[in-house]
Amino acid sequence: MSRTPRSIEEALRRARVFRGEYTDADLESARHGLARQLHELRWVRFFSALPTSAGRAAHPMPAALHEQAAHDLRLLCRGAVHHDGAARRITAFDVSRDPDGALPFACLLHLADQEEGAQFWWQYAAGAGSVTAALCLYLLHLRQGDMRDAQHWADQIHRLNGIDWNGYTPVPHHAATDGGRTVHYTLPAPPPALSERAVRAVVHDLDALHDGGLGPVPQPIPALADHWADLVTT
Repeated sequence: MSRTPRSIEEALRRARVFRGEYTDADLESARHGLARQLHELRWVRFFSALPTSAGRAAHPMPAALHEQAAHDLRLLCRGAVHHDGAARRITAFDVSRDPDGALPFACLLHLADQEEGAQFWWQYAAGAGSVTAALCLYLLHLRQGDMRDAQHWADQIHRLNGIDWNGYTPVPHHAATDGGRTVHYTLPAPPPALSERAVRAVVHDLDALHDGGLGPVPQPIPALADHWADLVTT
């Protein structure tokens, strides 16, 4: 999926028509493509113009929307990994693929730049009702510029809020929508930083089972829970 254009000029450059024979269907498809990109660009500008929420006002934020989303996603992930109950849930996840353990596991993968594996397990947790996992996916797609996928996860947050899900929430936060594309959320103060070297070392030892068209999907190992305390104190 191509990323959302950053400006109207970029969208128009993509829509250039080169010399050759084109059918009415080709021209109609090009018009629809340009309209879709301009529509997504309007939402990018709308998101960028939103006032900073109270939970984030005390911290300097990057100006660009995708940088803001990347910053907030790493903040969420660090908080999930630091949570006191993370190691216990990772153990349950290793034994029975408990959805609560999928959330901190996915966050660990994201911090190690294992984005596809993180996305897989966030989807697993969100499918079990985790609003936190749905928020992680929303921020992930905003960071990537995938506005249609971001809208999908905004809708999922709205639905999950509607069923009053009260499951595992390792990072205190509020994520609500108005039923549209916008997600209003607040985050806690930044937790302590994690050693990138330690995170990558732990993830390097994981098993990666091949899962059809998804490719290698990282899997937990028993030693992961044993070394979790070392990970968050290194």
